Amino acid sequence: MVGKDNIVILTGAGVSAESGIRTFRASDGLWEEHRIEDVATPEGYQRDPELVQQFYNARRALLPTVVPNAAHYALARLEREWPGTVTLVTQNIDDLHERAGSRNVIHMHGELLKARCPHSNQTIAWPGPLHTTDLCHCCQFPEPLRPHVVWFGEMPLMLDHIYHALSEASLFIAIGTSGNVYPAAGFVHEAAMHNAHTLEINLEPSEVQNHFNEHRYGPATRMVTDYVDELLAGVSHP
Repeated sequence: MVGKDNIVILTGAGVSAESGIRTFRASDGLWEEHRIEDVATPEGYQRDPELVQQFYNARRALLPTVVPNAAHYALARLEREWPGTVTLVTQNIDDLHERAGSRNVIHMHGELLKARCPHSNQTIAWPGPLHTTDLCHCCQFPEPLRPHVVWFGEMPLMLDHIYHALSEASLFIAIGTSGNVYPAAGFVHEAAMHNAHTLEINLEPSEVQNHFNEHRYGPATRMVTDYVDELLAGVSHP
């Protein structure tokens, strides 16, 4: 694996689940007892912005009560010690990767600790509660700030950067992802088109498992840590 200079890693909800952040892809279509259509779509926000703000305020208040787990720390270690480039693309809106020490992180679905102006798309740090009365400072006629979260039906962020990284990757790893949300589910195909080795690390096979060269199934805290140890052992002892 020493020759695999550029690594792209995609993480989903499964990497944060062992830290106590619940995944939302339940079979009943609920996310923390709310219908996904009500709290994670532009239409839900238009219908009841107060409900949506309250929902994300609760998620934001939860963050200080959870800590990064061993998988987060292992990925941060890989970034520090790998001789090539490690690009971490996450579908998660929490800040656990950054708190573990990762620096080259792309939040394709936004960040919970930021707010955004819906008109200019300018983002600002927002660690506390966000209310419908909080207005932007970038527009002539201030707009109510919304959560900096990509909802269903909206375009993920920084896709150009992601696809460029995938085109130059020789190793692509997907960790804790369901494989049924696009475009992220198609990243493995994109990486494979550029001759990258592809690996899935998950609790169970994803919807796109057949597209990966290699599979490792089990808890992220154990599987990711073991795999990073293997990669870095190859660097230390070629």
